[in-house]
Amino acid sequence: MKVLVVGAGIAGLTTALRAEALGHDVELIVKGAIGDGCTPLAQGGISGAYGPGDSPALHALDTMHAGSGHGAPPAIGALVDGAESAIADLIAAGVPFDRTHDGDIARGLEAAHRLPRIAHAGGDATGAAISAALIARVRESRIEVREHVFATDLLLDSGRARGIRSLDAGTHAADAVVLATGGAGRLFAHTTNPPEVTGDGIAMALRAGAAVADLEFVQFHPTVLDSADLADADADADAFLISEAVRGAGAVLVDADGHRFMLDEHPDAELAPRDVVARAVARVAAAHGAPVRLDATALGPSALAQRFPTIDAQLRRRGLDWSRHPVPITPAAHYLMGGIATDLDGRTSLPGLWAVGETARTGVHGANRLASNSLLEGAVFGARAAESLSAASWQVSRSHSLPLSGADSGNGCDLNVTTPFTRSELQQLMWEQVGLLRDPDGLSDAVAQLHRWRPPTGSTVAAHEDANLLTLARAVASAALARTESLGSHHLTSTRHPSPALIGAS
Repeated sequence: MKVLVVGAGIAGLTTALRAEALGHDVELIVKGAIGDGCTPLAQGGISGAYGPGDSPALHALDTMHAGSGHGAPPAIGALVDGAESAIADLIAAGVPFDRTHDGDIARGLEAAHRLPRIAHAGGDATGAAISAALIARVRESRIEVREHVFATDLLLDSGRARGIRSLDAGTHAADAVVLATGGAGRLFAHTTNPPEVTGDGIAMALRAGAAVADLEFVQFHPTVLDSADLADADADADAFLISEAVRGAGAVLVDADGHRFMLDEHPDAELAPRDVVARAVARVAAAHGAPVRLDATALGPSALAQRFPTIDAQLRRRGLDWSRHPVPITPAAHYLMGGIATDLDGRTSLPGLWAVGETARTGVHGANRLASNSLLEGAVFGARAAESLSAASWQVSRSHSLPLSGADSGNGCDLNVTTPFTRSELQQLMWEQVGLLRDPDGLSDAVAQLHRWRPPTGSTVAAHEDANLLTLARAVASAALARTESLGSHHLTSTRHPSPALIGAS
């Protein structure tokens, strides 16, 4: 079978390697260079390294709790039951997880985990270690790697995915297509995601009519370096994430007066679920007119440098000695819990199309992702998708599908008055109206404005990315407008019932 995998993070690489091992002819298409994307940037680690007193069942409970009860139990069960095998496979692939003096995997603690179960490598360079090891295995395999190929749309034949069109290289035919293109952090003005993360795979699937789900659930990471507070900040400093594992090791959050405010917010304080911490950080910063600070000084310089060498080096490069002074932080868009709806083996509602990793909505994350479950999801469900490629059955529900246009729905958006837009305008609109804190009026305004903007028609990568961002922004804003009660990362500051016509405008 000819298998086309689009994307080379942990999910895409795992799928490609397992599919090749099963005898499939695999072509791996990468938008930029192999090794780009979010996986190499992942600091904290991969969950599922269970120690004494821990178990998959407890991990499942923590996952469901962090997701505000919105997760799908079968998907969560598949995730935690597959953790041991996934981590063993990564070790076999050459990932050098950090070890204790006794030779066991060193386990870190992160927010909303009741016990330390996070395996890490290089202290805080887990994603880079995983990416390097899997890429090395791909280079040794028969997998055909095509770098700098921008996939624009799915090829369909009688309602089945049969490949993709690309911007410069024509068409790529296949018996099975696996989308592993990551999330859509670049929908927002402030994000931890690199520039290439523009929601391309989800937008392609939407245009092809595949079902999506839970697009309203966008996670904002609470501790991203606030470069606005730094006199000599460089241009990319606002994108630098400070891992949740730092708080797991004992760092605390303090306001402008030095008060540790998370003790007043949640029983788990700094280790509360991410959506809780992010909202508290934003609220306290606004109330004081000054950024919240992450105080890791109690850990000491040697411990910080040894356990978090990447963060330590980056902060010092920016002139910050976090062993002596708390550092300013702010929330930023980080992870999309929703995506292309799949079954437990990555099948989408479109025959011939699979989706894995952040591109997919498996139901694992619910309304708010538990820390370090993303790498695990990519490894577990990437392998499951590869194992299912030869199966003939296709019974995925289309119940979560969204319409692409509200043009015929009488939704009140004047679609005849369309104007061009810039990416920065879209990102600022999404940040202000569809961001960490939302209200129905702002969401209604966002949906209307997004439908006034005309998709770009150019043939450049940037034009295609902007068109994808607009497609996805409309779907995300409409999904957020349709959910009239706060849940997890979808937090409404006020409530009212939105117009049914506007809800359909996606």
